[in-house]
Amino acid sequence: MKPEIVATSSAPAAIGPYSQAVKAQGMVYCSGQIALDPATGQIVGSTAAEQAVVVMKNLEAVLRAAGSSFDQVVRTTIYLVSMADFAGVNEVYGQRFPGHKPARATVAVKELPKGGLVEIDCIAIAS
Repeated sequence: MKPEIVATSSAPAAIGPYSQAVKAQGMVYCSGQIALDPATGQIVGSTAAEQAVVVMKNLEAVLRAAGSSFDQVVRTTIYLVSMADFAGVNEVYGQRFPGHKPARATVAVKELPKGGLVEIDCIAIAS
């Protein structure tokens, strides 16, 4: 079974040689999303929490295009430029997973593309 590339104009286009997501063997592997506006390609939000709202909206659009949803997510990784932003990002993240709690890792990184403060990727079950 060949992997299927997932692409949607409802989320930012890839800014490098990668796909927004790939479906394979009943799973959806979503690339990391930063707080880019899909229409302008510009970062939205001045705080990590504000950016996390956009990141989650972008991830939701990619998941939807792949025939999946946040309810089907099994694993996420959160990348933060500063761990001081953990609580604010965690609050935004938790709103998207009120009952269902996927496995997760959170790591601090030196910097993110386009000056973003937070990036999140995920793996989900394809519906």
